[in-house]
Parts: sequence; structure tokens; C-alpha cells
Amino acid sequence: MAGDSKFAIYAAAAGNMAIAVSKFVAFLFTGSSAMLTEAVHSLVDTGNQGLLLLGLKRAARPPDPGHPFGHGMELYFWSFVVALMIFALGGAFSIYEGFLRVFRPEPMVSPWINFLVLGLAIGFEGTSFLVAFREHRRRHGGRGRFLSSIKSSKDPSLFAVLLEDAGALVGLLMAFAGVAASSLLGFHAADGIASIGIGLLLILIATFMANETRSLLTGEAASAEIVADVRTILEGDPRVVQVIEVLSLHLGPEEILVGVTIDFDDNLPGGGVEDAASELSARIQAAQPAITRLFLRPGEKVGEGRKVAPAVA
Repeated sequence: MAGDSKFAIYAAAAGNMAIAVSKFVAFLFTGSSAMLTEAVHSLVDTGNQGLLLLGLKRAARPPDPGHPFGHGMELYFWSFVVALMIFALGGAFSIYEGFLRVFRPEPMVSPWINFLVLGLAIGFEGTSFLVAFREHRRRHGGRGRFLSSIKSSKDPSLFAVLLEDAGALVGLLMAFAGVAASSLLGFHAADGIASIGIGLLLILIATFMANETRSLLTGEAASAEIVADVRTILEGDPRVVQVIEVLSLHLGPEEILVGVTIDFDDNLPGGGVEDAASELSARIQAAQPAITRLFLRPGEKVGEGRKVAPAVA
């Protein structure tokens, strides 16, 4: 899974670097504010992809005494940094530059260069978006709406690229409209208005990404489907009287910790609870490989509370 995410990130980084250079060249020739903000946008996106790759590398480190459950959550941290970068460097700069051009509009020089670069950029960004979108749909089985599937995703390295590329495509259309209105209609303030629109779009994307990664950083549960599968496996075993509690926590995109409290049959022979716990653990992890840590403990409900014995891993 991580390899698939890396491929999408490398594709996005390569496209964004080429686009950033072409946009900066176009800005130097034409003086377009929208092109400058788009160039900064692409440059920030390229840096963000580098941060996501750093997050993937650090998250892949094995457990150690200081981090016994591994470093998977580092990816969530670096994804949050990416959201801040989009907000501060992309969105804020675009709005600032846009206001400057709205109050001091200037005619463009050789606007055809902007149209050429924007057309090429749409092609590059569209290709990058398709790569990330196909991988995202493959993981989610082609089900659900776009934003809903992103909200349910536990891999910020993938949905960050997807959102960046989607935002880039919309931003390019805004820039195209601003350049067209300025060069063809003589409404030179449209260039700055497009920059402001791009900045607001980036801030919206950054806010959405920050909220999603915040949820993951603060301990998001596994999907309802995974939890239901765990319950089904446990409840289907005749040695289990009742599944009292199933708690889960994502330690990384493909690393889930699960803690289960079970009321076992009191008539199990000596050592029967340990045997049942071992067999059920193996069965659950075979059905859901993303569950890398599983803790089972026997217990029984007592009134509104419950009585539990020490955990059996």
C-alpha cells in the first residue's frame, strides 16, 4: 500500500515541479498575478510531496523501546504540516498578491504565453490527479462519494495528493478565466481577483486536510466494516458467550490496534481461555491483516459495568 502511495506522490511531484518552472517563466514574461500565485502554488505542492515522502519514510521505521507500537503516526504529523504549508504559503500569499493586483491592475504582455502554460499545466495536473484518483478508488472499491471516501480514508499521503491535484485543477481554471478576462476583455483587475479566488480555494483545502489529519492524530477508530468483521468472527465461535467491547485505534494507514473484552464460556477446561484467545487472534488477523496489534481479555458484564481479567495478547 505504501508503495502505491509513493507512486502517486512521485507522479504529483514530478508534474508540479515542471509546472512550477513553466509558470514562473510565464509570469516573468507576462507579469500575470494569477500566474505568479499558481507558480507559488505548484512550488508549495512540490515541497509538500517531499514532506509526505519524508513522513512515509519515518513512519516505516520499526518499533523501538520509546515507540513500542511503531512510528506510523508520524505520517499523520507530516500530513498536518502539509496542510499548514498550503494554508500559509499557498493560500495567504495568493490572497495578498491578488489584493495588490486588484488595487493596482496592470495590462499583460504576451498573454498567449499564459494560455499555453495553463493548457500544459491542466494536462500535467489532470494526469497526476487520475493516478491518485485511481489508486484511491481501488482502495475504496469504487464505492461512495468523493468527499465521503476521503473522510473515511486513513492514508493522508494519498488523499493529500488527491486534494492538492483537485485544487490545482480548479485553480488553473480560475487562473485561465482571470487571464482571459484581463487580456481579451480589458478587465485587468480580473487577474488579481483570480489570485484571491485561488487563495481562498487553497485555504478551504488546507482547512479540510487539517481537520482530517487532526482526527487521525487524536486517535481515530478503525472503519465500521473492520470492527463489524471482528465482532462477527468472535460471536461466531461457540466458546464466546458475548462480545462486551471492541475498541480500535489507527496507528498508521495500514496499522490498527484492537482491544477486545469477551465473556467466555465458564465451562471451558483449564487453559481453554488461553487457547481460545490464541485461535481467535490468529483468525482475526488473517481476515484483517491491517490489525497489527490485537489484545483479548476475558470478562463478563456486571450490572451497568463489567468485570475483567488481565489481558491475554
